[in-house]
Amino acid sequence: QVQLVESGGGLVQAGGSLRLSCAASGNIFNVNAVGWHRQAPGKQRELVAVTTSSGSTNYADSVKGRFTISRDNPTNTVYLQMNSLKPEDTAVYYCNLVMSGRQWERSYWGQGTQVTVSS
Repeated sequence: QVQLVESGGGLVQAGGSLRLSCAASGNIFNVNAVGWHRQAPGKQRELVAVTTSSGSTNYADSVKGRFTISRDNPTNTVYLQMNSLKPEDTAVYYCNLVMSGRQWERSYWGQGTQVTVSS
């Protein structure tokens, strides 16, 4: 079993910064990708940023140049540095970890952390 615990959310004014952390524990192996998604009220969950086992990263167009995803492999922790925050960034942010092998894939989610950006 794998557990993901997010932290670092909170209330910040527009233009401010936050850093989210996601600590993974448990039986972790064959990690394919780790990333952050978010869900605003009344909207579908969307990808924010992802980093793969090959080291590549991908960001939603709406956060490019403002958010940075990074990972610390020895501690199984992934971070999301969020700068120049906007009110439209307000959402619950979820950490996601995907493990995969030949003919199987498992996806795990954290419980989410609230980010609120005031104008």
